[in-house]
Amino acid sequence: MKRVFLIDDDEVFVFLTKKVIERSGVDVELTVFSNGQEAMEHIKGIAGDESKLPDVILLDLNMPVMDGWDFLSTYQEVEVAKSIALYIVTSSISPYEVERAKHIKEVKEFIVKPIAKEKFIEIIAH
Repeated sequence: MKRVFLIDDDEVFVFLTKKVIERSGVDVELTVFSNGQEAMEHIKGIAGDESKLPDVILLDLNMPVMDGWDFLSTYQEVEVAKSIALYIVTSSISPYEVERAKHIKEVKEFIVKPIAKEKFIEIIAH
């Protein structure tokens, strides 16, 4: 079973992502956080426990409290017990944000919402 953290405040996207996961047929344990701070506090609390850390993080950029960029900045300073595949999944199509993401080694890919079933399966497979 793959463990996925979805960090996104958009309830519609969260609902649609849950449906994509259901339809993908992949065995996934999904944990949803509505902002980066909530997710970061959780990750810091489990950073040393590989069995509790996610395999994949799907991160939105535009959120209240702590946005995706601030999350990434803090995440880079946290030592986690295993390698986590982190994907930015956002509605932004800003070339600046795409370019900025390319310079963050933790980011595997910049994906524009919504996420297709085939793309989700590809992410989980890696």
